[in-house]
Amino acid sequence: MELAVEIPAATPCQPYRYRIPGLDALALELSPGDSVQVSSADGAQACEWLLLPPGGREGQNSVAEAGEAGAGEASDNVDAVILARYASITCLEEHAFASQPQGGEEGEAEQARSPFTQQRLAALGVAQVPLSQWQSLSAAGLPAEIRWPREAPAARLILLAPGNDMLLDGKHLATELEVAHFCEGLVGQEQLPVPLAPIKQETRVAAGTVEVYEVKKGEWIQIIDVAGRQCSDFVAFDANAWAQGEELGLDGGATRSLSGHCMPNPGLYSVFFDQHMHPMLEVVQDTVGRHDSFMLACSPQYYEHHGYFGHDSCTINFNNALSASHGIRQRASWPAINFFFNAYVEPCGTLAVDEPWSRPGDYVLLRADRDLICASSACPDDIDAANGWVPTDIHVRIYAAEHDFPRGIAYRNRPEELPRMTLPTAFHPCTSALTKQFIDYHGYWLATHYEGWGARAEYLACRERVAMMDLSALRKFEVAGPDAERLLQYALTRNVRRLSIGEVVYSAMCQETGGMLDDGTLFRMGEQTFRWICGDPASGQWLRDLAQRQGYRVTVRDSTHQLHNIALQGPKSREVLAPLIWNARTQPDVEGLGWFRFMIGRLSGPDGIPMMVSRTGYTGELGYEVWCHPKDAPSVWEAIWAAGEPHGIAPLGLDALDMLRIEAGLIFAGHEFCPQTSPYEAGIGFTVPMKSKEDDFVGRAALQRETPESRHRVMGLKVASSELVSHGDLVYHGRYPVGVVTSATQSPLLGRSIAMCRLAPDFASPGTQLEIGQLDGHQKRLAAEVVTLPFHDPERLKVRS
Repeated sequence: MELAVEIPAATPCQPYRYRIPGLDALALELSPGDSVQVSSADGAQACEWLLLPPGGREGQNSVAEAGEAGAGEASDNVDAVILARYASITCLEEHAFASQPQGGEEGEAEQARSPFTQQRLAALGVAQVPLSQWQSLSAAGLPAEIRWPREAPAARLILLAPGNDMLLDGKHLATELEVAHFCEGLVGQEQLPVPLAPIKQETRVAAGTVEVYEVKKGEWIQIIDVAGRQCSDFVAFDANAWAQGEELGLDGGATRSLSGHCMPNPGLYSVFFDQHMHPMLEVVQDTVGRHDSFMLACSPQYYEHHGYFGHDSCTINFNNALSASHGIRQRASWPAINFFFNAYVEPCGTLAVDEPWSRPGDYVLLRADRDLICASSACPDDIDAANGWVPTDIHVRIYAAEHDFPRGIAYRNRPEELPRMTLPTAFHPCTSALTKQFIDYHGYWLATHYEGWGARAEYLACRERVAMMDLSALRKFEVAGPDAERLLQYALTRNVRRLSIGEVVYSAMCQETGGMLDDGTLFRMGEQTFRWICGDPASGQWLRDLAQRQGYRVTVRDSTHQLHNIALQGPKSREVLAPLIWNARTQPDVEGLGWFRFMIGRLSGPDGIPMMVSRTGYTGELGYEVWCHPKDAPSVWEAIWAAGEPHGIAPLGLDALDMLRIEAGLIFAGHEFCPQTSPYEAGIGFTVPMKSKEDDFVGRAALQRETPESRHRVMGLKVASSELVSHGDLVYHGRYPVGVVTSATQSPLLGRSIAMCRLAPDFASPGTQLEIGQLDGHQKRLAAEVVTLPFHDPERLKVRS
């Protein structure tokens, strides 16, 4: 379960911003004149709130209790009486809503709240407050503003995104609330992010200066861009080596060489090394993902070259600060790690610079691997875009070694929203016991391969026996309401009206140009309820925007955090799964479950863990996907793993999955399609039933204008050797390219390299002899033959068996 993310905007006069995940709660301390705006991210989540005196916890009067006492009556808790008098709410849009107690008896809170919510409320000290004392804002009443007048005293506001653990049919789903806290007392002042833990030490690096600080082994360094678009050079020295007369510093070249990456990222390749190629620092969290380790810190020569003589520079500032504090020798230029600096290489080889990607409050979190002497700059460059043309401050916080912070890389579903950090899936306790080879995949840590198996062994297990994979990073959206079918009929290329309850269909999702935004599978859960499973989290917002534009009565709610899933794939998958799943008489059993159908069952009996099982997969083999609530995920994994051990089950990582899906001719976003690629040119023209679907859908007119003769086609290439082929390699006929490789792998099945490619129609006939260009495209060519897809099981008999 995701905890509340508290990374507020940090520019003057801007509010603190928070995200409250479904079932979670947030406590805010209100001062006179403050206001709090609450909105529902998907327009369907209600909000509950509770007002208490400052620091109020259980045993103190709530607003409701104070109201009963009356504004003028004597009370042991005068603050609570005043709170009742001054609390005011305004709806920010023209919706009708009621702000009133939910009702309930003393002690009902423990029964009505989910265990996770109860745990979070207990941490805030309000778990025992009866439901009757909470105020409620319906989803229709949001966004709303809770205003705190200037004559009111300080107060404590608890906000809750209520709900319960989601059922398999999508009921009881709780989703996010977004909160903006406007603090009148801080108007005109900057607002730094909420600390990650108690701060041991903090340092402000004023614009155009350098600050030196020391950290001990295991301590955490948070480097914060206060106002956004400000870069910060960072240097570090081994404190113990310096004490012995050696200047042993962080080395960007050694770091790049050992990690194989331009810049360390949170995860497996997260370490900065010194000149001796020993670990020095680890990157733990990064909310920007755009930094530089190639270029030197700015120097006097740089400004002199542009005609700005005597301009401040990071090099001079480092020299002055480090020599004065520790006697470290001065340099003509400093090889530093430049956090937030947006440098990149043009195709022609030119190093280019643009404004940083960092926003107010963005940060990098590092952990020291030894005692360090560190220095951070707030770069003074104001003659180009390096600092957004206006240099500002950097802020550094140090946290004690006793704390622990999760590894995470930030991403955003919408440009304006708070960053979201990488999360472990609910199956992570099981998968992490088998490997440490994880990467960030669409905001979740997924395994690339498993130690003790490896990609080739995992692939063979899936082709020959059975393999299990965590695919919880797939996005799930619950689409419900009287117009749910109308929305999906309009948003997807497939004919949704033909879909029966219990059936699944694969579809493309296009924009008006006919270009693909996403692909996915649609589950019909009921007459007016659907579940859209896809790869891109932006699909949900796209559906909401369409619904609003068309005036449809429907909700689109993200259930990804409430529904995690594994894929059980391979010829033995039915034998493993069927004995485990109990089904009611109204549901099909696993053995009789048809291709692209699903059923609701339970693990091991009528009282077991509820699960949804679908006959779907991404490997080209007989297979199933098993869906459950995150709290049940470890038990589900362990039960299926134990049942699969007699059949030689193996875990399956992303590397092996790529081999399997390419052999099966299955497309992947960013490879076979993008927003400029139509379903026809992505190789899935079968998802566009122009003749049988008479209703309009997004992109239909553009797709109708395409002429079949002019379309590029996705085909297969059998390479004459086992040499590696890469995504993006050009495909040639003679001197000139006629296509591009979209995906490639070495096929254990065929004993050679294979590729999926997009070819010009004149060269897309099976049997055509082409060449894959490498190096400069001409010096090295790999012979290849055009073939139809898939490479494996051309009739798809195995997956249908």
